[in-house]
Amino acid sequence: MENKYGIIKAHPRPKVLPETGILHFNHKGKTLMARCPAFGPGSYIDNIGAMQQSFYHSPALPQISFRPATTSESISITHEHLTYVKKKILDKRWLQLGYHVLTSEGVFVNPPKDAQEDSPIVDENILKSHLNACKKSHGIYLGNNDFGFAPYDSFKRGVQESGEFAESGLARLLEYTDRKIALNLKKISSKENYPGGVRVSEFDASIEPVLRVSALDSNRGLDDRLYVDGYRGGSRGGDAFGVQVAPQARAEK
Repeated sequence: MENKYGIIKAHPRPKVLPETGILHFNHKGKTLMARCPAFGPGSYIDNIGAMQQSFYHSPALPQISFRPATTSESISITHEHLTYVKKKILDKRWLQLGYHVLTSEGVFVNPPKDAQEDSPIVDENILKSHLNACKKSHGIYLGNNDFGFAPYDSFKRGVQESGEFAESGLARLLEYTDRKIALNLKKISSKENYPGGVRVSEFDASIEPVLRVSALDSNRGLDDRLYVDGYRGGSRGGDAFGVQVAPQARAEK
């Protein structure tokens, strides 16, 4: 029905998106974008939840969204922007790298999600079945989407030198490299940055598979070591990187 007074109602105002910065980083030959600052500080679940909204960056990127970085992507960002990450995150709190599953035989990193795409798979038998599609490289298994597995005998727990850690199965798996050494983690943990070396903790065998969060920390400079921790879950706070979701992927959701 035509309005006899000729009044035209206002159109709903477009939703104002929160602003965000971004940083570019190289990951295995590709240039990707991550949110800057990182999401946090909060639990990993809370930080992932904060990634679900859309953000405004610029006229060229008026609406962008993010997904959780894999452990390998988190390490690439840290390596390329180490001065910034060390000052803003590692020297203050934990950097949450991504999910892993502790089992009786080893560590599964970046576990795939279940059929509903809701939660990471924790069932050990299902995770083992995914190893059939992986390639074995210097004692560890590497699959799709940075998924992989490292037996406990491929790495050492406790205090160790940077080079020893970088050659371990855990470092190579977190970085997702088929080389004999994790070059990015070697640089991050070098004597120049951490004279006290590296301390690996909470990556121990579990009778029942359990989902945990891998994390890095400078231990706030108390012993000049890089801490690589396998128990950053639950309500323990930290920061996590979100990587930009490609526009076509966002549209398909």
